[in-house]
Amino acid sequence: MNSLSNQQLKMVTQFTSWRFIFFLIWKLPMGFVAGLRVKSLDNHQSIVTVPYNYLNKNPFNSMYFAVQAMAAELSTGALTFLHLNNRNISVIVTNVESHFYKKVVTKTKFICVDGDSIASALKIAQETNEAQKCVMISKGYDMNGVCVSKFQITWSLKKRKQLNNN
Repeated sequence: MNSLSNQQLKMVTQFTSWRFIFFLIWKLPMGFVAGLRVKSLDNHQSIVTVPYNYLNKNPFNSMYFAVQAMAAELSTGALTFLHLNNRNISVIVTNVESHFYKKVVTKTKFICVDGDSIASALKIAQETNEAQKCVMISKGYDMNGVCVSKFQITWSLKKRKQLNNN
């Protein structure tokens, strides 16, 4: 089992504690409005929940697809930032594909188990100075454990150039 560095432990604490609310307000205000919460985060997986409520539903009385997309992206992004670990690497989402299997009318849990994939891609980007792509999958499950949606999120990773201070 991979142990977390002190910096990673600090990040896990920030993502999974009440302090995450301040991060949402500051960096991701729509995530705050939607009620996104990181329930679990480690080297291998992250779990993000989003409630089903008045602010998150569409005119068809199900969860709006964009709310699901925010939760799915956060589940992959939390793993990405955990593994960045002070590396000078630029990260950006370059593609999102989604499949919706069932109408969402309950709190939903998005699980991403691609921690090893993003760690490997970040390591390669750091060592080779070549841009890397990492496709991460996040699946949404309702309160009954039924898979309601699946997102494939592609992250582009590129080492930032060093600035010469001559």
